[in-house]
Amino acid sequence: MKIPDLSPDAAGAALAGLGVPTDVDMVDAYTRVWWTVLTEPGDGAAGDLISRFGAAAALRRALADHDDEWSPARARWRPRADAGAVRQALDAGRRAGATLVVPADPRWPARLDDLAVHAPHALWLRGDPGRLCDAPTVAIVGARAATPYGEAVAADLAADLADAGVTIVSGAAYGIDGAAHRAALSSGGRTIAFLAGGVDRAYPRGHEGLLARISASGSVVSETPCGAAPTKWRFLARNRLIASLADAVVIVEAGHRSGSLNTAAHAAQLGRALGAVPGPVTSAASAGSHRVLREFDGVCVTSAADVREMLGAAGESPPRAAGRTDDTSRLRDALSPRIGRGVGEIARRAGFSESETRTLLGFAELEGHVRREEDGLWRSAVPER
Repeated sequence: MKIPDLSPDAAGAALAGLGVPTDVDMVDAYTRVWWTVLTEPGDGAAGDLISRFGAAAALRRALADHDDEWSPARARWRPRADAGAVRQALDAGRRAGATLVVPADPRWPARLDDLAVHAPHALWLRGDPGRLCDAPTVAIVGARAATPYGEAVAADLAADLADAGVTIVSGAAYGIDGAAHRAALSSGGRTIAFLAGGVDRAYPRGHEGLLARISASGSVVSETPCGAAPTKWRFLARNRLIASLADAVVIVEAGHRSGSLNTAAHAAQLGRALGAVPGPVTSAASAGSHRVLREFDGVCVTSAADVREMLGAAGESPPRAAGRTDDTSRLRDALSPRIGRGVGEIARRAGFSESETRTLLGFAELEGHVRREEDGLWRSAVPER
């Protein structure tokens, strides 16, 4: 398709009314709006391309007719390369009173940069952008189908922590998330809600009033553009932002396969302090919390004092499991700290497909096990054993 007008004048006009500071590069910010429209959250190929060339040059490459290493990703991006869709997102953002925050903005939360190539291209926000850089911050998440016990514990934790000046982060869902948000607000504290769809679309519908209250004193945030609908994948991708923004993550109630365990996994990968509230051993609603305690070495949380203790240890590196024979170990065994290797060679050595290898490399990079050099080759980030 035709490359959009990326001149400073065109970019400034397109972003008018979205609260972008005048000292921010408008071309970069406008181009990042395009990227939020083109890609699904956490698209590592897009993140890699942007990190190499910058958002504007990356967009030109993404829309060019080249046959190169980016061709498979172009097949995902090109169907969404619609200037009309970008204008609709910008117009919807203005109607909703949204603010656009980009990495060059001083209000950008640096914690999100820990996600590396999986970090969001930009954030759309209703409320106070300054809340994003608050510290300390605790994520309280859990089951939608929560029990009265779970909601009561979530409310007690959020209220006590908010009273102490801690910002509460969650996902605005029914159950544990909603209880945490409401308790923080009732205590006069600060809270941030991450949505899986556009910030102009209240989801769930029953929390429209709650989200309005959150935006009045805190922030309602999404990496998807205004007008975007929440999807199952976007809920899972949203969880990495909740984990990344927080200093500590607490799972209050979660089923054995709850989406909250996805948040716990991201917290563990990012080195965030992780804890869980124990429940009755007979309660299916607490099975996931018990998994966090057993499988993720989570801290047993019984009060806000336990969480404050977690915050004190949040800067410490978590202990790493030794001797695990899993996919990550196989991947690391296929790498060297001295010799760079391409995806194809790593896949052959580890016995994975190239697609599996790229995915595992992305997660291993988040965990600090591997690094990608300027030559595009991968190396181990730790000495060989």
